[in-house]
Amino acid sequence: MSITLTPDQQEWINARIASGEFASVEQAVRQLIDERIAELSIEEDDLAWAKPLVDEALAQVERGEVLTREEHQSRIKALLASFKD
Repeated sequence: MSITLTPDQQEWINARIASGEFASVEQAVRQLIDERIAELSIEEDDLAWAKPLVDEALAQVERGEVLTREEHQSRIKALLASFKD
């Protein structure tokens, strides 16, 4: 495959190669494409996997299985204090 970069793109990549961010133009292009693919995968995620977790959390709230902010902070302080001993 042959890809032609614009002068601005080439300058940008060359600057990053010079700084050591990339070893070559090929590595830069591959990494940038991989990063974009990962971004799109995240954007396309409908979060269906999270629904059972949210449903369980809501059920816990309905059952009163919650901590106040103050209770949580108190537990965290006690936990941190136990590490100092």
